[in-house]
Amino acid sequence: MANAASGMAVHDDCKLKFLELKAKRTYRFIVYKIEEKQKQVVVEKVGEPNQSYEDFTASLPAEECRYAVYDFDFVTEENCQKSRIFFIAWSPDTARVRSKMIYASSKDRFKRELDGIQIELQATDPTEMGLDVIKSRAC
Repeated sequence: MANAASGMAVHDDCKLKFLELKAKRTYRFIVYKIEEKQKQVVVEKVGEPNQSYEDFTASLPAEECRYAVYDFDFVTEENCQKSRIFFIAWSPDTARVRSKMIYASSKDRFKRELDGIQIELQATDPTEMGLDVIKSRAC
């Protein structure tokens, strides 16, 4: 397990699941949670390849911070099938201040553990990570 700057460890499962998403496309998304008592980042939920973006956003708690990775498929104007891997730092305004600070201070170190992130998004409310935002950032 690697130690983050904030003292948060990264559970090996976090990297393994990410590699499966990236290489094998086993998952559509992964939601990560910081377990404050164990001082480590763990996998909270994975989404099956057939799940939608709405399923993904519904899996993020309205009042708690999370990290998430989403594998977004799209078709370019040239009719090419493409995919982009998004890293989303979900930090809703209604989350506890302490939680927001822990997630903010651990983010860069955790993100470095996930080799292959293409686009990063910071969101404090659902409109900042709507499907329209994802589409515009992917192209």
